[in-house]
Amino acid sequence: MFGAGVVPVAGQYEVRADRARARRRAVTVNAILDQSAAPANDDSVAAGGSAPVLSEREAVTNARSIDHLVHAAMAQWTGGLSPASLALAFADWQLHLAASPGKRLELALKALGDGSRFARMISTPHAAWQPWFMVSPQPGDNRFSGADWALPAFNVMAQAFLLGEQWWHSAASGLHGVSKGNAAIVDFVVRQCLDAAAPSNFALSNPEVLRQMMDSGGGNFVSGWHNWLDDCRKWFGGQSSEPLQFVVGKDVATTEGKVVYRNELIELIQYAPVTADVCPEPVLIVPAWIMKYYILDLSPQNSLIRFMVERGFTVFAISWRNPGPADRDLGFDHYRKLGVEAAIEAINQIAPGRAIHATGYCLGGTLLAIAAARLQEERPGCLRSVTLLAAQVDFTEAGELTLFINESQVAFLEDMMWRRGVLEAAQMAGAFQLLRSNDMIWSRLVRDYLMGERTAPSDLMSWNADATRMPYRMHADYLRKLFLDNDLAEGRYAVDGHPVALSDLRAPMFVVGTVRDHVAPWRSVHKIHLLADADITFALASGGHNAGIVAPPSEPGHTYQVLEKKRDQPYVGPDEWLAKAAHREGSWWLEWVRFLTAHSDAWIPAQPSLHAPEGGPPLEDAPGQYVLQH
Repeated sequence: MFGAGVVPVAGQYEVRADRARARRRAVTVNAILDQSAAPANDDSVAAGGSAPVLSEREAVTNARSIDHLVHAAMAQWTGGLSPASLALAFADWQLHLAASPGKRLELALKALGDGSRFARMISTPHAAWQPWFMVSPQPGDNRFSGADWALPAFNVMAQAFLLGEQWWHSAASGLHGVSKGNAAIVDFVVRQCLDAAAPSNFALSNPEVLRQMMDSGGGNFVSGWHNWLDDCRKWFGGQSSEPLQFVVGKDVATTEGKVVYRNELIELIQYAPVTADVCPEPVLIVPAWIMKYYILDLSPQNSLIRFMVERGFTVFAISWRNPGPADRDLGFDHYRKLGVEAAIEAINQIAPGRAIHATGYCLGGTLLAIAAARLQEERPGCLRSVTLLAAQVDFTEAGELTLFINESQVAFLEDMMWRRGVLEAAQMAGAFQLLRSNDMIWSRLVRDYLMGERTAPSDLMSWNADATRMPYRMHADYLRKLFLDNDLAEGRYAVDGHPVALSDLRAPMFVVGTVRDHVAPWRSVHKIHLLADADITFALASGGHNAGIVAPPSEPGHTYQVLEKKRDQPYVGPDEWLAKAAHREGSWWLEWVRFLTAHSDAWIPAQPSLHAPEGGPPLEDAPGQYVLQH
């Protein structure tokens, strides 16, 4: 199917059977729809014949198919957000607000108080003017950080906007009786609307844009127009006028290695040793399949994989194939069997008798935790340690992503994916951008189109644009079983008919959270302390979900906190952990090397030649074929 060198593994034929069943179901549904849409033959009925009659099962399938199609069509206009979910949230908020005269009085008094203070502010003589007299931007809000925003006219506009923003936040939150989830949705939607209306987003109300216009004689708008045209060419499938800055295999993903194993879901890359002696226990990296693996092998100066190889570790990395609509029935278990477990089996054949330092990033870490708990029962001792990087196993405090995860929203996404077979990369990217709309949407639009500037390209930005898809069945499993129902943390997630218990995680663990993570908030990542029965070294790194993990020691400005908890010590909550954990300058990468070294045997001579699990030659050079798929 994928050319020479494909190694059949257990589960491969199950995937093909699932695809065949999906095709048969699609044919059946289309036949039913065609039959129900066809008019009855009046002549045959008059002659004593009977019109086609659908069975009860066919009628149900027909009705559900209509619902799927309608919801999928609606998703084209709503960006994948469920209108029913939004309507229910706002109805909950409006009904409770209507029944709360005290809250309405509180909001009215706040509006009157802010209005009178604002009137006094704008009547202040120019000589006595003080910027940000009433309200100032929150930490991290860079929309009004320029010096020109302190000028009286623009400062008045900015403060008026911030006061309105505060009032709406008070109106959308703190209303007794509104469910926590609905209140968060209302606050989020209101915030998105306000962010779009910020004075920083418009040329005539943004002093930095006006100054750029005067300095360039309006050239910034000409440059912005060209930037917009260039983006349109990219959006509609054309070629950008900007040359590719970072080419996979040439500028990024350049650490020397070989593809030593391949199945229909993964390529397993082994990296060539560069030291005379190496750690005897291999390191396996399991990245998330919503991202290309080379997030951990970017440019040579910030490649975690290269960093580990140069320090004597034998590193293997999984490179996931980018799924298409034909892979709609690939489920979470397929990713476990054909991904983590197949990679471990291949490494065991290449390096027999050696335990593995298993490492999972983001969703790959969640999958690794499931596989590791299962392997602890079946093959205890096969993993020397488990490292989780910005990965959650308990989803009760999963941050603002939970705004998109309720029964109505999950059902809507399932219908949307049912039609396409996959969740498109643009859909996922849009959800993540909404979480940080000021930084990732509006500030970019202002910079690119009003200021006429472009951010200098980086390897991380190039990687972020190299997006992937997610199969229908896998993503539905993930959203419903893990995110919505939290089955893994509560002991209901089953593998081969047996529930997975995270308390079976007993190998030493190194867990990393990042301070500004909007995808896997560090307090959610910290919950592994409540679930695993293991010694846990927890590190909290500066930065966000990606920049906090890609933190090379050569790059200044990185900091982290770290604290080890032995399995028999009392639980330490996140707030107490913050107070107790040691603060250290530099990168957590060095801390991880110390952890792996402490849990490894004595170094052994490196084997310079790489080979496939059967002892034959490698399949091809890294980075392989799958990472190049679009």
